Amino acid sequence: MSRLATLVGLALKSAWNRRLTLSLIVLSVALSTVLLVGLERVRGQVRTAFVQAISGTDLVVGARGGQIQLILYAVFHLGGATNNMGWDSAQKIAAMDGVAWTVPLSMGDSHRGYPVVATEAGFFERFRYRRDQALEVAEGRPFGDVFEAVLGSEVAARLGYGLGQSIVLRHGLGQAAPDHADKPFSVVGILAPTGSPVDRSVYINLESMEAIHIDWRGGAPIRGFSVSAERARKMNLTPKSVTALLVGLKNRRDVFALQREIQSAPGEALSAVMPGVALDQLWRLLGSGERVLWLVSILVTATGLMGLISSVLAGLGERRRELAILRSVGARPLDVLALLSLESLALTLAGVLMGLTFLAILIAVLGPVISDAYGVAIDLSPPTAREWLLSCAIIVAGYLAGLVPAVRAYFLSLGDGLSVSV
Repeated sequence: MSRLATLVGLALKSAWNRRLTLSLIVLSVALSTVLLVGLERVRGQVRTAFVQAISGTDLVVGARGGQIQLILYAVFHLGGATNNMGWDSAQKIAAMDGVAWTVPLSMGDSHRGYPVVATEAGFFERFRYRRDQALEVAEGRPFGDVFEAVLGSEVAARLGYGLGQSIVLRHGLGQAAPDHADKPFSVVGILAPTGSPVDRSVYINLESMEAIHIDWRGGAPIRGFSVSAERARKMNLTPKSVTALLVGLKNRRDVFALQREIQSAPGEALSAVMPGVALDQLWRLLGSGERVLWLVSILVTATGLMGLISSVLAGLGERRRELAILRSVGARPLDVLALLSLESLALTLAGVLMGLTFLAILIAVLGPVISDAYGVAIDLSPPTAREWLLSCAIIVAGYLAGLVPAVRAYFLSLGDGLSVSV
């Protein structure tokens, strides 16, 4: 035991004399840990935000077509719907046994590049995102009148809009599409940031969508015919069709039965999609970019470990006399092997712990900034099982990498003895 204590004491003194070099090695491992574990944290958070862009909705119903296309349009407001579903069909689904609530969505217009979503006031109560979080109105209130609008946080921030702002909607999504200039809207509410497509949307009433198109046919204004905003308020603004229908069930165990019932019902051909399943499939289609990021982070981590090996190997020439002295106080070649391999293990362990600490500080400081700027919520929480596994993998890899110079030192100590040839 005394011999082991002597060897460890000498090793610690040697490490202190090389503290600058060893500190750089620890920092290199720490930065590799920040990159690899940080990428895993970001990947997990982005995947969660993507898959849970809509939460608490059991089915998304629309006209018959591809389920991913329906989800892209109804949830992310990307692309275009192949067709609308009739209002009568939406009412029939709402009246089905087992259906707790429905929220209709009607889309197709835009405002300065942002999609306009027509819905009911119940949308702000029923819609959920990321682990069943409800929408919050940061300023103002939900829409009530026909020509009132509620803005997502990104729309308000990027365009510099506030309450009372008058906005004009554009027919369609193209920049050259005509405006509904004769029926402006007043901003009455701004939603709190959610990190979901809600932030990039403008919300109006279903009746509002009917009102601005009441004097339009075939995607263009009717020549010689115009209906004023005041007159439109007094007309029948019941929608004839909607783009999609969000459906919540009384019992989620009935989701498969209700899905079959909707898709096989006589009359209008409809698709009923479980959003969680469709979003998971869509994420897997986008997995190539994720794998490229993984490859880059692994290569950077491997570079850091190669730096560990090269630094220790480069220092072996200067330490050969030190190793000979260790032999003189009773160290066996295997002791030299053990000391150098444990030194590499200690350096890697210190680097990983420093990297995890750095990562926690970065998330605490930059997390709110990233959430506000990019809509990606990165939470400060204990490492997940996968993150611990990655950290342990770095430690094991660092230990194995340290065996290379340790084995070389073992053979050098065998050959040198007490006489070191320079």
